[in-house]
Amino acid sequence: MAGGYRAMVALREEGTVKAIGAGVNETAACHDLAERGDFDCFLLAGRYTLLEQAPLDEFLPLCTERNIAILVGGAYNTGILATGAIEGAYFQYSPAPPEIMARVRRIEAVCARHGVRLPTAALQFPLGHPAVASVVIGTRAPHEVAMNVETFAPHVPADFWAELKAEGLLRADAPTP
Repeated sequence: MAGGYRAMVALREEGTVKAIGAGVNETAACHDLAERGDFDCFLLAGRYTLLEQAPLDEFLPLCTERNIAILVGGAYNTGILATGAIEGAYFQYSPAPPEIMARVRRIEAVCARHGVRLPTAALQFPLGHPAVASVVIGTRAPHEVAMNVETFAPHVPADFWAELKAEGLLRADAPTP
């Protein structure tokens, strides 16, 4: 905060950069930075997803209050929300534990009842929160851009989100698209 942050604030004030932020995969680190400085945005990876909504407690309200934009990375929780609960699925850079596999299977059942693909729901969910400005989707090849657009595009009905909440698979206070 005494070095790099001050330099970035000076660059923003002189107009060399338009915004300053940080990108991490820990909500606590972003929360600490938000309380200590004047940030425009944060890239938060894998912490505000269909499987994790703890940032709703303190961090996202703080961002809304301070007009800090959130870019959500890791919307698939390193894989399981893209692949589903398959053998070898990953969650947070490790093989998915049994309780996560079970939870994803329950989410997949709700998806099936509403004709919603799990990856589509995973990409759209974070955008329901007013602090979330974008979902960052990684690609390795040009054809994946079109695939990501196709995955994101379908309409997800409000009944789908309501059932996830009713089943306890999504926090009741989670804003949805």
